[in-house]
Amino acid sequence: MTVIANDLVVLFNYKLTNAEGETLDQSQAEPLAYLHGAGNIIPGLEKALEGKAVGDKFTVNVPAAEGYGEYNAELVQEVPKQMFQGVENIEAGMQFQAQTDDGVQIVTVKSVDGDNVIVDANFPLAGQDLTFDVEIVEIREASAEELEHGHVHGVGGHHH
Repeated sequence: MTVIANDLVVLFNYKLTNAEGETLDQSQAEPLAYLHGAGNIIPGLEKALEGKAVGDKFTVNVPAAEGYGEYNAELVQEVPKQMFQGVENIEAGMQFQAQTDDGVQIVTVKSVDGDNVIVDANFPLAGQDLTFDVEIVEIREASAEELEHGHVHGVGGHHH
């Protein structure tokens, strides 16, 4: 029996809930595919999947530090409204791509205060403990191309 290990492609169904039990995300018509050991999914979930086999169903509790990281208050900034050229109505909850020294980053508008906009560059799930209900659907060898690219191609995966 094949178990999940580095350089294998894993397909799994999941339901993601927060500490309040609200569903945040779940696999849709097709399972999610990832290349184990390539850092394609959050560390706490990847670690919990290690050694599991097709048909296994289990629940994984991932603390924020092993998920999307702790919430960093320094990533909340006030920026002038004129930085959002071409956007007429800026509202809380809107997301924008911002060019930073570290590349492109997604920021979420927290609030608008006159000519200033408060933006948050934390990942939306940062600081949250997460629970995944998981079912392993398939485990297969990765192709040479998938190993070279560091991610899954085809069904459940992606290719740029």
